[in-house]
Amino acid sequence: MPNPILLPCDGCGQLADSAHISRRLQRLAWATRFRPVHIQALLLGGISPKHDSDFLYAPGSSFQGEARTILKGVQLTTEGNSPEDVLAEFQKLGLMLTHILECPLDDGVNPSQTLDLLEKQLPATLARIRRSLKPKRVLLISSDLHHLGDQLHRTDLGCPILPSPTGAFLASSDPTESDFEAFRAALTGSNAHAV
Repeated sequence: MPNPILLPCDGCGQLADSAHISRRLQRLAWATRFRPVHIQALLLGGISPKHDSDFLYAPGSSFQGEARTILKGVQLTTEGNSPEDVLAEFQKLGLMLTHILECPLDDGVNPSQTLDLLEKQLPATLARIRRSLKPKRVLLISSDLHHLGDQLHRTDLGCPILPSPTGAFLASSDPTESDFEAFRAALTGSNAHAV
């Protein structure tokens, strides 16, 4: 059997086969379905979760991991609601989630490679935010973004980037209630300096 052709994925920069590209396009389609016309707050993470159950926009999702944390942060309940209803409500709030690396990391990627991928993909992400998404504010929600904080805050996106260059909302695997309160205040713009 011939070796598959590997090309850099434009969503994450990793060398990708056709299955990787197909999965990226599927996730992009899922997210696009619930993209608000006017984005009030863009939630920016570092690396897309590996499992679909953790990926907010996966159809039929059980909303685990990152997805559950985000929904708890925006105070949307999944109990008694279909995943489509939950995502439609998230969309009505003017919220959208995206990641600098739109694909999960391949097995065996080490921390220095992860940092390189994030730094290489950042300019394309910033261009997409500035030209296409045009949110009213960007909220950093991932510990993967700590080392990119200064770089992000030096960029003119035409909107505030919250929190401060040294922080990120919901960065812990188990955010505290004060973490959620700071996140909610930044979502509504009631505390532009929330950390």
